[in-house]
Amino acid sequence: MADALLELARRDDAASDMVERLTALPEENVRGFKLGLAGLKRSRRFIDWRESREFARRLDGLLDDLEAGVKDPWTGVELIGKFFEADGSVFGRCDDSNGMVGDVFRMHARALFVDYAQQCEDKEKIADLIIELNRRDDYGVRGILSDCSVECLPEPLVRDMVRRLRKAADHEHDEYARRHHYLQIESLARQLKDGKLLEETWLADHKELPTFALIDIARTCLESGDARTALDRLNRIPATETFQVHEREELLVKIYRQMDEKDKLAELLFRRFRFNPSLERLDQFLDVAGLDKREKVTAEVVDKILTGNVFRVGHVEFLIELGRMDDAEAYLLKQSDRLNGDLYYSLLPLAKMMGSADRPLAASVVYRSLMISILERKFYKAYGHAARYLRKLDKLSEGINEWREFPDHESFKRELIRVHGRKTSFWSKYENSK
Repeated sequence: MADALLELARRDDAASDMVERLTALPEENVRGFKLGLAGLKRSRRFIDWRESREFARRLDGLLDDLEAGVKDPWTGVELIGKFFEADGSVFGRCDDSNGMVGDVFRMHARALFVDYAQQCEDKEKIADLIIELNRRDDYGVRGILSDCSVECLPEPLVRDMVRRLRKAADHEHDEYARRHHYLQIESLARQLKDGKLLEETWLADHKELPTFALIDIARTCLESGDARTALDRLNRIPATETFQVHEREELLVKIYRQMDEKDKLAELLFRRFRFNPSLERLDQFLDVAGLDKREKVTAEVVDKILTGNVFRVGHVEFLIELGRMDDAEAYLLKQSDRLNGDLYYSLLPLAKMMGSADRPLAASVVYRSLMISILERKFYKAYGHAARYLRKLDKLSEGINEWREFPDHESFKRELIRVHGRKTSFWSKYENSK
């Protein structure tokens, strides 16, 4: 086993670091962490996005050194604090477009901080450290430590942090700095599940409660078990407001369940089911309203879909879930002029689904929409996909005996050549895919 590990270490830098860490004395690992941190602060070389994965691995390695070498909780807390203090030396010279470097702070460093802080007896020193670090947060990562305060500290101490931050905000003349204090208080209020504190903080900072603030306050109140206040805050949002309507409905479902308002819950669940039908939403409604209503509400919603003039992929999926493939095909063909070929991620699975169900005409209608969208947008990078769609259409046409109101395959291809015949790159890919 040892020989295999050494061989792996010779081939892989990460394995080599692990072996070195395992064989080093604790004080050597701590020294390695400190030297690595000092190196970060000295370096001025820019890390572009292609190097960010390796850079993140190096940062993870520093934290591994710390974990392997430090057993004293307060020392661990202090050194993690030093790691966060180096944020400028990290993000100030790094393109973290993929978020990998940030994840080191959000996940590994945070987990280590919580672990050490929970073991530390002097909780007041931890609170002081969190507040001191968060006096500045130019790169948006130091707030991670504030966001885990309740995991590390007793509630009275967290509320004392709120008091201190309020005092700092009251004496702050710089608007940005004052807002930064309020953001920390908001985070602490959510962690404490204190909706009243969250609302007071919002009002102190903004003087009014916009929709997203009312949703935030309602969610916090509900988490504390105060469903009535949560409902009151949601009811302050105008009925015509569409912002975060899904999140609001999810909260209302939980509120009505907590308040045992079965009639209101059933009404809400039915409204959601009608708007965006699925078997999951149907079952949610029937669990409250009763299984005896299944046939009636299903028939009502299916009729609404088939007679309406709106196309939604979810409608087709729902009809298929019900086993009503004929209705799904009829709906798709009826709404064919409303297909948006730009919606690749939702339409391509639908085309494949229709093809697998031996519905070649319906599948062809969708593939045509996808292909024409690519050609009309002159999306050169996707011409290979468009060529494959045309080859798929060639094959599907062999199984279509009745084209109904749609042009047959040969007529469709002639029109395609007339309109897009000069797109030689596309036609070349099509010929080569045969």
